[in-house]
Amino acid sequence: MPSPHITRLTLTNFRNYAALAVDLRPGAVVLTGDNGAGKTNLLEAVSLLAPGRGLRRAAYGEVAREGGDGGFALHARLDGPGGEAEIGTGTSGNDNPGEGGRKVRINGAAARSAEAMLEWLRVVWLTPSMDSLFTGPAGDRRRFLDRLVLAIDAGHGQRALDYEKAMRGRNRLLAEGSRDGAWFEAIETQMAETGTAIAAARAEMVRLLAAMIERLPGDGPFPQADIGLAGELEAAVATMPAVEAEERFRRALAEGRERDRAAGRTLEGPHRADLTVRHRPKAMAAEYCSTGEQKALLVGIVLSHARLTGEMAGMAPILLLDEIAAHLDAGRRAALFSILEELGGQTFMTGTDAALFSSLKGRAQFLTVDHGTVTATEGF
Repeated sequence: MPSPHITRLTLTNFRNYAALAVDLRPGAVVLTGDNGAGKTNLLEAVSLLAPGRGLRRAAYGEVAREGGDGGFALHARLDGPGGEAEIGTGTSGNDNPGEGGRKVRINGAAARSAEAMLEWLRVVWLTPSMDSLFTGPAGDRRRFLDRLVLAIDAGHGQRALDYEKAMRGRNRLLAEGSRDGAWFEAIETQMAETGTAIAAARAEMVRLLAAMIERLPGDGPFPQADIGLAGELEAAVATMPAVEAEERFRRALAEGRERDRAAGRTLEGPHRADLTVRHRPKAMAAEYCSTGEQKALLVGIVLSHARLTGEMAGMAPILLLDEIAAHLDAGRRAALFSILEELGGQTFMTGTDAALFSSLKGRAQFLTVDHGTVTATEGF
């Protein structure tokens, strides 16, 4: 499959990097160094070549280097199915307080939104903070699922923003004690339309991803997962035409105003959905599996999604795997490296111990990260 990859990454005033320019190769890129050296910061920079706030979900003011001018810039040169491209993004230290956004330029021209970057590359990540995905709050699983959807459906992010904006408006009316039926109807109609579209996109992702997971060997190193969606709107989307599900959700919002007013927030909708995951070989809910089993399940889901993205979006995603090798045994590490090579996309992996990646010698680019500097690792 076509494999977009970054050939050169340039950072200015980003986290602990005052200025950095590093040339990159296709395939596996291994970043090693001490804890706190800046390995994850590099992955975070790459994650900002996708819509949103990156793998740490940090405010842009937090991303800017301390002691800098308050802004940051990153620039990537890409080589992909559409040829070469230049993507730049960042914030200015002179931006007005409260703007909070970042500018994106593609091939020298201002982009209308960050979603424009999806035409050139898709980025998916797996970080240690996601190890608690199955035991943590449902919101974490929704964000994980939405990131998977966005890698294939470029319009998903805007639908989510539109829904959140409408819901904030409805919650404000509830808090103010408003009884203006016309305002509520207008907002609830928009919530029903965008909310049903969000639920449908998530349901389609779960269906497609489940079919891709079926391709995993039943006795493989990354166990098959049974995945599903929990939620009233999600159940409706699965059992009736979208127009009927939308109308049902709109009526539920209208009928639930007093209940929601008492609660101080909207209690029904896609913002309450949950992603359910079961370990198929053990017939056990993921949250009850061991830490190692949960990690293997999550890796299997991410790898299956990478395959799906390659087929659906026509491009293999760039994978960011932070501290991936330390928590996998030797057999699973070898299997992971083999699968990544088969996928053919550019993959960034970090670790403190280069020996964990020794089997990739001659097949990967090895870089040492040392507090603001990145150098090629000798001998690799």
